[in-house]
Amino acid sequence: MSTKHRITTALTATAVGVLAAATVGAGAAIAAPPSGAGTTDLRVATYNLSLNRNVEGQLVTDLSTTTNAQAKTVAEVIQRVNPDVVLLNEFDFVEGGLAADLFRENYLELSQGGADPVVYPYAYVAPSNTGIASGFDLNNNGATVTTPGAPGYGDDAFGFGAFPGQFGMAVLSKYPIDTDAVRTFQNFLWKDMPGALLPDDPNTAAPADWYSAEELEVFRLSSKSHWDVPIDVNGRTVHALVSHPTPPTFDGVEDRNGKRNHDEIRFWADYVTPGTASRYISDDDGATGGLKPGESFVILGDQNADPLDGDSVDQAIDQLLDHPRITDPQPTSAGAAEASVLQGGANLAHEGDPALDTADFNDNPAPGNLRADYVLPSRDLRVADARVFWPVSTDPLSALTGTFPFPSSDHRLVWVDVKVRG
Repeated sequence: MSTKHRITTALTATAVGVLAAATVGAGAAIAAPPSGAGTTDLRVATYNLSLNRNVEGQLVTDLSTTTNAQAKTVAEVIQRVNPDVVLLNEFDFVEGGLAADLFRENYLELSQGGADPVVYPYAYVAPSNTGIASGFDLNNNGATVTTPGAPGYGDDAFGFGAFPGQFGMAVLSKYPIDTDAVRTFQNFLWKDMPGALLPDDPNTAAPADWYSAEELEVFRLSSKSHWDVPIDVNGRTVHALVSHPTPPTFDGVEDRNGKRNHDEIRFWADYVTPGTASRYISDDDGATGGLKPGESFVILGDQNADPLDGDSVDQAIDQLLDHPRITDPQPTSAGAAEASVLQGGANLAHEGDPALDTADFNDNPAPGNLRADYVLPSRDLRVADARVFWPVSTDPLSALTGTFPFPSSDHRLVWVDVKVRG
């Protein structure tokens, strides 16, 4: 463990202390604008970097070296963008934060591809609902699977995963994390959300009955978790509101994953709305309610929802994009626009601007490239810049994103620069 990493135990977790412009050369990093008097420039990013593994413990094995090709590539992407705060999605949870430590020490703090190393003295990790057995037949196929890794286990777990913590999350920060004030919502029950879009079994006359009453007594809203991670930015608290809603696919006509995705997104829309909208929310320590008026925040994560294309429930992501307390910076890249044209297929029928895409998905037959990953600041945080790391094919850095099979991830890092008033 490097001595520069601050370690603090919080809950059952550990809190330890790219480039979108196609013309930036391979040796350059993206510079943040200078801060004005009384303000701090903060670059915030989200990156589904696909550092999940199929076997429990494999991520620690891979990150214990300095030579894992995928880890080197995603680390270089982060180094090129150099965010102050970054959420990592699809980063397997390991008790004690070991995987996060290894990723920082063996990859981020070593130059990758000539990029400058980046140091994150603070990190936050906590358990994920993925791969935790529910004890119920949640996919209603007649079998209750409780053996990790067995066929069908992921569908019967609280969140899809072959083992506990697969597809987890981590927050890395250059600024101190107020670990005593972190709130997690891993155990919040879906049924406790007023007006929840609970799925319906089409084979019965009863409404909203895909899950039995007994299942709803334990069924958790979050497929991974929802965290409110307060970060001290030179004396001003900015809440990183992080999550990774389930993909709205891999289900049937009941649309159980699509409806869960919608309500996982809705959770943050309610959380940042003061008053009655957030009163139902209860965290894992029993405290209730959401953010107070005037508190600064940034919502981060792979939301698995495009406002116009793909399979998500209508208006799912609009709950955030149209929220009066939230700014949508609409980060773009030239590489995404180029990919839509070069790859064709489903992209040709899309309604959304392809420059906004953040994920390179299967184009034949569907869904095509989508806007899935978001950095959405509160309106009091003035946006200075916003981009997606997706270089055009002629840029040498396009080797970091590539085409299928991807050297890094099928998602792209998304970043936003904001001004934080002191």
